[in-house]
Amino acid sequence: MQKISPHLWFDKEAREASEFYTSIFKDSRIKNTTTLHNTPSGSVDLVAIELAGQEFSLISAGPFFKFNPSVSFLVACKTKDEVDALWKKLSERGTALLELGEYPFSERYGWTQDRYGLSWQVMFAGGREIKQKITPTLMFVGDVSGKTEEAINFYASVFRKSKVGDILRYAKDQKPDKEGTVKQAAFTLEGQDFAAMDSAREHKFAFNEAISFMVHCDTQEEIDHYWGKLSAVPGAEQCGWLKDKYGLSWQVVPSILGEMLSDKDPKRIARVTEAVLKSKKFDIEALKKAYRD
Repeated sequence: MQKISPHLWFDKEAREASEFYTSIFKDSRIKNTTTLHNTPSGSVDLVAIELAGQEFSLISAGPFFKFNPSVSFLVACKTKDEVDALWKKLSERGTALLELGEYPFSERYGWTQDRYGLSWQVMFAGGREIKQKITPTLMFVGDVSGKTEEAINFYASVFRKSKVGDILRYAKDQKPDKEGTVKQAAFTLEGQDFAAMDSAREHKFAFNEAISFMVHCDTQEEIDHYWGKLSAVPGAEQCGWLKDKYGLSWQVVPSILGEMLSDKDPKRIARVTEAVLKSKKFDIEALKKAYRD
């Protein structure tokens, strides 16, 4: 299992979106779909998918959170034709943030919000080897603008198999961004590639729960470790969710939870759901007990 996977919160479109995304990316599939009942949001759809071989989770749980460009997904393409084809599908009924065209950093690139509001950057890789097709990209804005370098060093200290890669910095004449802050940075957590940037421009958005990152843990010791290191907002702790000191949302979950919630026995699912709803930090033994009893 992928150690860290993006989790996308929809109002009621998770099933529809999962079909849309898996239809436009190669090597993609819907892995599992489950409906949970009697939650604070009523009946909730959970969908697990793979896009270009990478794991994503989608949930339909009400109109509480909206996607915004503080987290986007950078798609590396082998050809300009592939960029154009993906752009056409992702931008349909969406909103272009940077129009498709030629830029100093890429001969073919565009940034769009799709029909659901999710942000995608589609870029021609220019002959570079593509090791990871889709790279989550974090934009630090508002109160956390200028803290990208601090944040990615922090994340690299929390997760194993991690490193901070190349950092491109803003120059003196690139105001409103402060000289030396991060224009673009690459970093790796648990062997997975991420990117990040600062933006001091005025934005009417920030990190929120619409996009969180699930950390899949095999042991209680792992859960305790990541929870203790990442959680910085006690009021945000609920059902395995937390917020870190930069406002980014994470879910620290047992690896076995997905299997439990996809069980064929609705009574088992109901018991596990009840145990999840009562939890802040997950207790693996308590979830196992709910599953058994």
